[in-house]
Amino acid sequence: MMLYEEEWFWRKDRWKERGRCLKLRLRDRFRIAVDKHRRQKRSDGFVLKRWIRHFQIKTSLPNSTSTFYPHKKVSNDFDAHEDSFLTKMLQAVAVPVLGNVCHVFMHGLNHVQIYGGEKLQQALVSRPDKTPLITVSNHIASMDDPLVIAALLPSSVLMHARNLRWTLCATDRCFRNPVTSAFFKCVKVLPVSRGEGIYQKGMDVAIAKLNRGGWVHIFPEGSRSRDGGRTMGSIKRGTARLVLDADNAPMVVPFVHVGMQEIMPIGATLPRIGKTVTILVGDPIDFTDVRDMEQENIPRENLYDAVSARIGDRLITLKAQVDKLAHLQTNVTLRQEETLDSGYEQDSEHLKVGFSYQGSGFVSRIHGYMDPTELMSFAARGLFMNQSVEGIRPLQAWNSFWKQVHQSHGVPAMSMLA
Repeated sequence: MMLYEEEWFWRKDRWKERGRCLKLRLRDRFRIAVDKHRRQKRSDGFVLKRWIRHFQIKTSLPNSTSTFYPHKKVSNDFDAHEDSFLTKMLQAVAVPVLGNVCHVFMHGLNHVQIYGGEKLQQALVSRPDKTPLITVSNHIASMDDPLVIAALLPSSVLMHARNLRWTLCATDRCFRNPVTSAFFKCVKVLPVSRGEGIYQKGMDVAIAKLNRGGWVHIFPEGSRSRDGGRTMGSIKRGTARLVLDADNAPMVVPFVHVGMQEIMPIGATLPRIGKTVTILVGDPIDFTDVRDMEQENIPRENLYDAVSARIGDRLITLKAQVDKLAHLQTNVTLRQEETLDSGYEQDSEHLKVGFSYQGSGFVSRIHGYMDPTELMSFAARGLFMNQSVEGIRPLQAWNSFWKQVHQSHGVPAMSMLA
């Protein structure tokens, strides 16, 4: 009996401890205090007093938005312990191999139309030293990165793993177990946790990469498109934090693409081949004016919103342009196919030799590759090489064949022996 009572009190204390931890987490996450007397009977003025206390606390903080969105500095060696020699060696091998395989897949087994690709290559190779690079794009399929990134860059650039991009991926998708975690770490993917905000460790690591002049690619929508890439989603503030919290002003290059929904549809496990992807790279986006506003005591939340709105407007503009380019390319391809089909039919009309060419079987397909003069010379050689065929002399047989050819075309036949 005593053991049972001790166990019951121990469980009760454990649940109290859990409740206390939950209240602390709620207070830290949502900046609210959990009411300890929720089960007590509320008076008529309880709600009014609660709202008055809420506004008193809010007005007592002159700059409450800065509490939610502080300017968090990240040192350059924040992730130094994670970049071991073994990790760098594996990245030097895995990143070029994966990049070139994806490059061959996109350009060899699919058709890729790139507009403005030199802008990204110039930003990657010719940007000033210690200037970070951020690329932003729409997110359609699960394999947008690395397939689209590999399609944009030449093979020579893909061989240098040190200069290639870092990207972010959710832990519940890419880091589910030790095997996938090790693989994505070797191909320069940083883990981020959904719901933990923009000040989590993964974002800090990405800023540390930017502070060393690295390249970070991010999908500002935060997740894949739900309608197959037809529309753009809202831009999250995580991208704005990368732009504003980096030590040096980054170069932000946007690009959009269409067609990846055909290569990797929702629910597919393997990418498809024979599809067309159109990519449009835009001009770099300048955020110098927004970064200068940090000295004017403007709430950081407003700065994040300004950066997100500018990125969203540029991506929407590029999305409309790439849709037009893809539509024009589709119309040109259809006209070319129609021209080829009509030309083939016109040429085939001149290749008829005494028999119908309207069938759809194997013989009718072979007729298009046969020259009528070669057919007639082949028949003549066969007739004159043999002295006689079952009592029919060669000239008589050739004369009979010539009459059949003229009669099939409606031309009066003349005997070659006359």
